[in-house]
Amino acid sequence: MKKGLLIGGGVLIVVIAVGVYWFASNLDSLIKTAVETYGSEITKAEVTLDEVEISPTSGAGSLRGLVMGNPSGFKSDNAFSLGEVSVSIDTGSLGSDTIVIKEVVIGAPAVTYEIGANGSNIDAIRKNVESYVGGSGGGSSGGEKEGETKLIIENLYVRDGKVNVSATALGGKSLGAPLPTIHLKDIGKKSDGATPGEVADQVIKAVSNGATKAVGTLNLDKVLGGAAKDAMEKGKGVIEKGKDSVGGTLKNLLNK
Repeated sequence: MKKGLLIGGGVLIVVIAVGVYWFASNLDSLIKTAVETYGSEITKAEVTLDEVEISPTSGAGSLRGLVMGNPSGFKSDNAFSLGEVSVSIDTGSLGSDTIVIKEVVIGAPAVTYEIGANGSNIDAIRKNVESYVGGSGGGSSGGEKEGETKLIIENLYVRDGKVNVSATALGGKSLGAPLPTIHLKDIGKKSDGATPGEVADQVIKAVSNGATKAVGTLNLDKVLGGAAKDAMEKGKGVIEKGKDSVGGTLKNLLNK
């Protein structure tokens, strides 16, 4: 009987060890899949990620080549090109219902602010995220999905970014302005974790706000006339409307 228990216990330990190894060795691909799949779903714009490298022991790592395309109706190559994103994950939270991310640093992102007939591409992405959070995609008003992994982000920084303006009326000219530094603290902490849609809402709102302010310094109404003014006003309206909403990009990371 004892021998049988020992053998059974040994098998269980081996199974657990194999499970831990599998998770650790596949962590990078899990994150890449989650970012691309659910980032695209939340923003309704194609999200691609070239490479993920996360240490399962220290929780430190980076995401390289993260690009968000544009919603339907816009012509520029992409809305955001984030280059390299460094992250620090609390490894003790892996496998739990709420993953704690100690720090996210987005360095030197390039934001393309494309002005269209019905507002800018940044406005459109912002509205798509709001719609996702407010609907069945996951959010405070849309209801929480059973078993959905939540996130807490203690510090998120966006540094050294630039906003480039795209519009047909510019006639090939290039206009740009620095993106103000963004620092968000304790995302999801008060609610014991935020859904991926809520995190996306808060981050996109902050970037949208910063991009709109940056574009506002270029006096585009003098260059482009009414189209620029209308786009800026619509952008301000979107930001004001979403000011009180709770706001991110990974989803069901450990459930896939």
